[in-house]
Amino acid sequence: MRRVIAIALAGASLGGCSSMSWDMFNSTPPPVQVRLESNPPGADATTSLGPGCKTPCSVSVPAPDAPFTVAFALPKYQPTSLPVNLIKNPGDFTTPASITTDPNPVFAELQPAVPPKPVRKPHRPKKPKPAAAPANAAPAQSSPFPDPNAGKR
Repeated sequence: MRRVIAIALAGASLGGCSSMSWDMFNSTPPPVQVRLESNPPGADATTSLGPGCKTPCSVSVPAPDAPFTVAFALPKYQPTSLPVNLIKNPGDFTTPASITTDPNPVFAELQPAVPPKPVRKPHRPKKPKPAAAPANAAPAQSSPFPDPNAGKR
């Protein structure tokens, strides 16, 4: 009878092993918190992984396998994009594995947008209009030189 019970327990325990998956030892890494800041504050910050917010803020991104970028945009300022690297800290028996970002916080110094220079038309001097002479007056002589007889009497 003891043999039958031992065989039944061994069969049940082996049956439980067949449904076990080795994936349970590979834990999915927790999301990474990324702090986003800008000068001036209030910029729209968007990660290349999707999440975004208005600075200053913090977003939670799924732990990526590769570096990603954060784009900052604010009206009247030039947009900028910054790379974010990942630092993977392997765990050991006493601490779990973790992922941190470099830089943290991600800080963008936004530059004012330079307004486009207005297109100027070339300046052309206006031609002077001839003065209207009285109808009974003799036509005036036009010469670039002064009249030598004008000062004598």
